Amino acid sequence: MFDIERWQEIFDTIRKNKLRTFLTGLSVASGIFILVILLGFGQGMQNGIEREFKQDASTSVWAWPGVTSKEYKGLNPGRRIQFVNENFNKAESLFKDAIEYKSARIFVQGVSANYGKEALIYGIQGVSSDFQFIENTKMVEGRFINYQDEVSTGKVAVIGRKIKKDVFNEVESPIGEFIDISGIPFKIIGVFSEMEDREEERIYIPITTAQRVFNGGNRVNNLSFTLPPVENFDEAVQQAITFKDGLRTYLQQAHTVAPDDNGAMEVWSAMEEAKRYYGLTGNIKIFFWFVGVCTIIAGVVGVSNIMLIVVRERTREIGIRKALGAKPWSIIGMILHESIFVTAISGFSGLIFSMGLLELVGPNVEVDYVVNPSVNFNVALSTVLVLILAGTLAGFVPAWRAAKVQVIESLRDE
Repeated sequence: MFDIERWQEIFDTIRKNKLRTFLTGLSVASGIFILVILLGFGQGMQNGIEREFKQDASTSVWAWPGVTSKEYKGLNPGRRIQFVNENFNKAESLFKDAIEYKSARIFVQGVSANYGKEALIYGIQGVSSDFQFIENTKMVEGRFINYQDEVSTGKVAVIGRKIKKDVFNEVESPIGEFIDISGIPFKIIGVFSEMEDREEERIYIPITTAQRVFNGGNRVNNLSFTLPPVENFDEAVQQAITFKDGLRTYLQQAHTVAPDDNGAMEVWSAMEEAKRYYGLTGNIKIFFWFVGVCTIIAGVVGVSNIMLIVVRERTREIGIRKALGAKPWSIIGMILHESIFVTAISGFSGLIFSMGLLELVGPNVEVDYVVNPSVNFNVALSTVLVLILAGTLAGFVPAWRAAKVQVIESLRDE
């Protein structure tokens, strides 16, 4: 039942102690504000990491050569490892049951590219048809390189969307146009898009063409594979680790590299990295929760202290109320109402301000590994409700103390 006199008393008390009430409420609101902002940036970090890994297929495994750092089987350290077609074909044969997509890649060096009189200062790479799925490349126009292009060493090229924007008119389709690569015309058959502009500054041609036409021989710069998707994340990670270790062992044996020579070649697994980063963000979120909860506890303790002061200041009033027949639970309710009111108003104020700030600023945040900081509203609201419960418990001790005040002693209080 709504008791207007009770609310008048609460507001009278607040008016008499404006600064004290404001500072108490500010500490509670700050606790909620800090917690929500921290959780928002924790989610933003997770969003950023997910975006980074979505640039390539989540189950991708990449291998690239390096330089040996240890003597092994009579071979001196300092040897530069070079992958060749045989390594790719053998790996495909050894692990065919575990591979979904596969592609070798070669970086075409020492060539010039032009469109008419305009020089194209972009990277040129020879890849296989499956590379589209390994890189998560989206086709905007035309098509990607296919198997027939590889077999026929076709003179075809796929360009990035940024190249189209820089070189070709936005409304003009480059499909069917020719670019000149070291005097050889290549027909543009497709335009692709990536999540980052720098990855759209590439020109893809068939790997067989890159090797035969531009003196690549049988050399390749890296090997890339994707594994079949698995519903369970831990199983997917274990699958990636097993494949990665098997691929590394084969490559080490093929190039006579010591098993513990990590510098000779690198084998990288997206799933393994994802697990590492997700574990890191999980720990960061736990830390953010700890900091936020500690801040809220400090605010709740402040509410409890203020209520103790209120009880001390109103000891004589409470004694008079009891002398006039006020019940203990009436006294407790009077103190609790004020505690709950201050906690609730402060908590919701901090929640509204922090959520509003994330809503306005979050989508515009452009920081490495932080994308669109945000918080699930239900989680934030639940936190405020828990805070109000904590405020209730914080006010109960002073309220119980007030209810236990002896009438004679309270009337003597100055």
